[in-house]
Amino acid sequence: MADPRLRQIFIKTGVVKRYTKEKISYEKEAVKEKQRLEKFKEENRDEHDIKKQEEVIQENLMMVPDCQRKLKVAYEDLKQMLENEKDLEEKSEYIKALEVLEEAKLQIV
Repeated sequence: MADPRLRQIFIKTGVVKRYTKEKISYEKEAVKEKQRLEKFKEENRDEHDIKKQEEVIQENLMMVPDCQRKLKVAYEDLKQMLENEKDLEEKSEYIKALEVLEEAKLQIV
């Protein structure tokens, strides 16, 4: 990886990958916590427990838009870099970056 542009592509690819995983994780966690809240309600748990669970859900849901924003910025940054560095399209880092962009595209709303 002698070319510094390849190193930048590698780093930016990692950032997009991380934010994609993070966003998916927060969304899954929100679903899990909502199910837990429903279980609490079915069990007629203490009102305090229910309120705390609702707070947990709200905190979790607040993280999703932040991850979405960061992912979109990182996605556009990597996409722009790949467009500017077409001469590297035979390199494995470039190919991997394209794959990661395809996966991340599904998470950008």
